[in-house]
Amino acid sequence: MSHRLSRRQALVEELLRRFGAAVRGAQLYAPGHPLVTRNTGAFTEALLDLLTDMPSLSIGLLDDEIVVGDQPMPRGSAALGELFGRLRERGVERITFDQGVTSAELGSTIESVCRWLSAAGEADIAGLDLPHVRVGVLNVDRRTPTRVADMATIRALYAKAATTMKAVWSRTAQEEVADAESVGGVADDLAQAVSQNRDALVALTTLRSADDYTFTHMVNVSILTMVQAQSLGIDGDLLREFGVAGLMHDIGKVWTPVEILAKPSALDDDEAAVMRKHPVDGAQILRRTLDLTPLAAIVAFEHHLRLDGSGYPAAVSRDPLNVATMLCAIADVYDAMRSKRHYQEAFPTDRILEVLKRGDGRAFDQDLVRRFVQVMGIYPAGSLVRLNTGAAGVVLQSWPHDPQRPRVRVVFAPDGHRLEASYDINLWEVEPAPHRSSSVAGPTAAPIADFEPTEVM
Repeated sequence: MSHRLSRRQALVEELLRRFGAAVRGAQLYAPGHPLVTRNTGAFTEALLDLLTDMPSLSIGLLDDEIVVGDQPMPRGSAALGELFGRLRERGVERITFDQGVTSAELGSTIESVCRWLSAAGEADIAGLDLPHVRVGVLNVDRRTPTRVADMATIRALYAKAATTMKAVWSRTAQEEVADAESVGGVADDLAQAVSQNRDALVALTTLRSADDYTFTHMVNVSILTMVQAQSLGIDGDLLREFGVAGLMHDIGKVWTPVEILAKPSALDDDEAAVMRKHPVDGAQILRRTLDLTPLAAIVAFEHHLRLDGSGYPAAVSRDPLNVATMLCAIADVYDAMRSKRHYQEAFPTDRILEVLKRGDGRAFDQDLVRRFVQVMGIYPAGSLVRLNTGAAGVVLQSWPHDPQRPRVRVVFAPDGHRLEASYDINLWEVEPAPHRSSSVAGPTAAPIADFEPTEVM
């Protein structure tokens, strides 16, 4: 496993070097010059090698970090950082390449990048019309240009989203249609936050409140669906549509009797049969809701169906399931299992991931599950973990290339007392050693009462 990850890391670093060389060559020489042809060919070779086991790959700059796919890269060439910084200034956040991309398309892309870099103002991205190359533009939510940078802002945004969805739920129960404008506003805010500060937002999805579970679950599934979609190169308006679908996947439960929805113990067979009506009810509600993406109704109907034909609604065959459905289903199961309920203890992340992997792909698409593990990590942002020395800390960031070695803020000493000054350690960069913090031993509970991990992020 480590050998495969190190090889992938080397391929990604080589891809960036070759991309930079291809752009520099095209800036210096005319199209068709042997150096331009050679550099573009080398970039093509590196990209196609990485695309053999994934549907798409993005490169770009996010929060001053060069990102390939969903993988933040170690600081490299200053010139490369400047190149991506200049692209972002012109409105180009990322460039996404899909499987099937040709060398001719990549040549056109390099030419377009050079044109954008030489432009005085914002890039004319409309000129890049290629079947296997897409450009992501900054500010998914163009109506709200505020930078979502700090945890306090993210926390307020998350709380507002949960409160709004509670109001949407009540209004839908009364009017039997959803408030498309409110839902769209929440999706816009969350999509922007996913693009700008994903780790902080993911950390907030770990907050647990049994009383507000229904509404925080809607928000969490939306966030986790968009995080997965973004890792597949989905952005802009389509990313927002995935977010809306995640928010509304359970809206059919507004017609589920409260005594069943809020039952503090497991449902009996009759009650479970009533509960299983909510996908059909949700699709009906959303089909009647104007100005809402049709994708929301599809996901609401499909999100409890599985690849092997199991799940519900019963006797329904949907082959293939919509990709938004499959991402939402993974997010739904993940968030439900890690939530403490009246009748269920929360499961640790590694146990949940084993459930998602179970059945050798008969229930969930295993390529998407593997991508989910890479994006979220074994220990997601906001998790409290114990290190090999006995010290404990909060995960700040998970690395997709090595999900078991996150960046951690160490908060507690081995004896459990709170450190006066916390410190950060990037486990991906340190060599294993028994006498100092170098690996995660596993998840842990806080050694003091009322400790909230996200407060130290």
